[in-house]
Amino acid sequence: MARARDFEGALIDCLPALRRYAMVLTRNAADRDDLVQETLAAALASVRGFDRARPLLPWLLRIQHNLFVTSWRRRRAAPPEIPASVDDHVTLRAEVREVLRALTTLAEEQRHAIALIALEELSYAEAAEVLGIPRGTLMSRLARGRQALREALNRPAAALRLVNGDKA
Repeated sequence: MARARDFEGALIDCLPALRRYAMVLTRNAADRDDLVQETLAAALASVRGFDRARPLLPWLLRIQHNLFVTSWRRRRAAPPEIPASVDDHVTLRAEVREVLRALTTLAEEQRHAIALIALEELSYAEAAEVLGIPRGTLMSRLARGRQALREALNRPAAALRLVNGDKA
């Protein structure tokens, strides 16, 4: 019984990261919340397949990413624009809105890679695992995505470096 509570507590701890990445994927609050709910339901349904020796967040993000890709492939609809605020109660600063808008102009693969590395602070290996791609492919997408962001924001290369540095 204690292990189930520990797992549920760990799931709750992962909610902010799941919500952030879901927002990057869906670009609207209602779809974000639906995707997070689907992710948690899928995780709970397949908890027996989870290796508790591994970190929980990359596993959850992988589930979330796969659910999104499956849903996107079914719809093939044009993605909506990011709203002016990520949460109804939070007003984003103009600079953050500018970066988020610029992020939406990137190719989907680049946007996902940057979100996992810069927003969720996953290692390159973890992000590559979440996306189901080789590490070298991830590195390439990051490099192209960062360059595209610099160009969209008209910023020098140093302005978009990660705060915590590039992680191996």
